[in-house]
Amino acid sequence: MAVMNFGGVNENVVTREEFPLEKAREVLKDDVIAVLGYGVQGPGQSLNLRDNGFKVIVGQRPGKTYDKAKADGWVPGETLFSIEEACEKATIIEVLLSDAAQIECWPMIKKHLTPGKALYFSHGFGITYQDRTHIIPPKDVDVIMVAPKGSGTSLRRMFLQGRGLNCSYAISQDATGKAWDRVIALGIAIGSGYMFETTFKRETYSDLTGERGSLMGAIQGLLLAQYETLREHGHEPSEAFNETVEELTQSLMPLFAEKGMDWMYANCSTTAQRGALDWMVPFHDAVKPVFEKLYNQVATGHEAQRSIDSNSQPDYREKLDEELKALHDSEMWQTGAVVRKLRPENN
Repeated sequence: MAVMNFGGVNENVVTREEFPLEKAREVLKDDVIAVLGYGVQGPGQSLNLRDNGFKVIVGQRPGKTYDKAKADGWVPGETLFSIEEACEKATIIEVLLSDAAQIECWPMIKKHLTPGKALYFSHGFGITYQDRTHIIPPKDVDVIMVAPKGSGTSLRRMFLQGRGLNCSYAISQDATGKAWDRVIALGIAIGSGYMFETTFKRETYSDLTGERGSLMGAIQGLLLAQYETLREHGHEPSEAFNETVEELTQSLMPLFAEKGMDWMYANCSTTAQRGALDWMVPFHDAVKPVFEKLYNQVATGHEAQRSIDSNSQPDYREKLDEELKALHDSEMWQTGAVVRKLRPENN
């Protein structure tokens, strides 16, 4: 583990150079890793583990997702089992089910947490809000987390490209004295880039804030507000979309992802520089109170309870599909579908 300085703050990080794949294989050579759930993170993590040579099985309930696992080469009765069978066979149980499904399946999972096993998460929700989820592990198992900073699709795609996705890691309970080696080995095994240390609580608070904020909720709200303003002032859909979304995602984001926003500011026109420097302040001042409110809702558990209550409703999937359809059918994203087809790589 190395100590690195990030903007004047020292943090503990682990890289693949100091903890190579061969070391991860040695640490986990006697373990059977069960990946529970084949939805968001399950496919990427299990396939990367399999391709890296680890003993991995998948636990999944029957249905479309089970069929997807079979299509990806998981064999019923050999590497694909029910959730309970997978828990029974495993020494490391990766709980990659949705937060609502974790609550539902917890009694079954807990039954198979015999001494010395490891309970692994990729999100701290269940442990952080255990007064609401009732996910309370026994004291004689390791409780660890590797949280990829991106979707399971990105984790898999970057793995196939020979790259790694940055991840955080945390240890909530070290019952065996091997929790650190286990969590770092698992992080390397699933295809992490560098890994930075956190806690279950900090990961949960930052993740929920990020999803609702700049990663998804805030960015959609911001884009829609600019798109609507341009449309209301007479700009055509293609112009409004290009100035709002296409230039951001196709031109600017790749550049400031590579070199930073400071580089972007230094390498745009003087008119753009002046406007960006002047207007970033009122935008910051406008949204900072919203982020403070959001973080408070996360920290008090209100957001967690809303998710639990909503996701446990029998008609949740139908209501979600309606909301997603409304987003899909909006003028901005219907325009986006046409614009994407016109990109040079698609012609």
